[in-house]
Amino acid sequence: MTYLKALAKFVLTLFAASVAIFLLMRAVPGNPARVALGVNATDEAVAELTQTLGLDRPLFTQYFEWVGGLLSGSFGTSLSSQQDITPLVLDRAQVSLILVGLAIVLALAGAVPMGMWLARTGNTFVSALTQIGIAVPSFLVGIIMVAFFAVRLGWLPANGWIPPDQNFGGFIARLIMPVISLALVQGAMLTRYVRSSIVDVMDQDYIRTARALGLSHAEALRRHGLRNAALPVLTVTGLQLTTLIVGAVVIESVFVIPGLGSMLLDAVSNRDLTTVQTLVMLLVFFTLAINLATDLAYRVIDPRLKEKR
Repeated sequence: MTYLKALAKFVLTLFAASVAIFLLMRAVPGNPARVALGVNATDEAVAELTQTLGLDRPLFTQYFEWVGGLLSGSFGTSLSSQQDITPLVLDRAQVSLILVGLAIVLALAGAVPMGMWLARTGNTFVSALTQIGIAVPSFLVGIIMVAFFAVRLGWLPANGWIPPDQNFGGFIARLIMPVISLALVQGAMLTRYVRSSIVDVMDQDYIRTARALGLSHAEALRRHGLRNAALPVLTVTGLQLTTLIVGAVVIESVFVIPGLGSMLLDAVSNRDLTTVQTLVMLLVFFTLAINLATDLAYRVIDPRLKEKR
C-alpha cells in the first residue's frame, strides 16, 4: 500500500506539472507559427503552418495530443525546423544521463569515505576545504580546469563530445573535466552530510553497546551504524541529484556538450516553444522519478516505514 501511494503521488504530480507547463507555454505572447517563420512571413504561410502544427485546435485537444505523443515516445515537431525532434531528444538525453550519472557516482565515491574519515578525525583543514567546495559554483570549477589542464598544460581537450562507439579514448578524455566539475561541488556537500550523519550515529546507545561488547570502532559502525547513517544521506543525495540535472545545463554550455541542457538553451533562444515544452517536461519527469526512487529506497533501508500507512 505504501508503494502504491508513492506511485500515485508521482503520477498526480507529473500530471499537474504537465498541465502547468502546457498552459505556461500557451501564455507566451505572440503566435508560435509567426515566430517560427519570421516577421516577413505572409498571413497565408502563418495560417498554413498553424494548421499543420495543430495550433488552431482547442487547448484541450492540443494538450492530450501532446501527452499522448509523450507516452508513445513521440516528442513532437520543432517549430523552427519543422522536423521531428524525437531522435534528437533521445540522443541528447543519453549524453546528459551519462554526464549526470558519472558525476553523482564520483561524488558519492569520494564523499562516503571522506565523510567517515572526517567523522573519526575531525580534520579542520579538510573540513574547511569542503566548505570552500560548497561555495564554489560548478561552472567556475569547469572554467578553471579548462584554463589549467587544457590551455596551460594541454593534457585534456577543452571541449566537445565524441560518442563512445566512435572513439572511446576521446570519449573518456572529454568526459573527465565536466564530470569532475559537477562532482567536486556535489561531493563537498555530500561529504559534510555524511560526516554529520556518522557523528550522530556514533553517539547512539546501540553503538556504545557494541563497542562495550568488544567490537572495534570501524566494525561497530559497519555492522550497526551505516544503515542508520545512510537514511539522511540518501535523502540529500536525491535532492542533490535533481540539482545536478539543473547544474548540468551550465556545464554543457561551458564544455560544448550536446546534451538536453544545451538543446534547451538553443530552443529558448530560437523561441521554439514546442521543443522547450517537451524538454522542460522531460527534466520534470527525471526530477520526479529521482524523488520517487529515493522515497522507495528509503523504505527499503528503513523497514519501520513499511509499517506506516
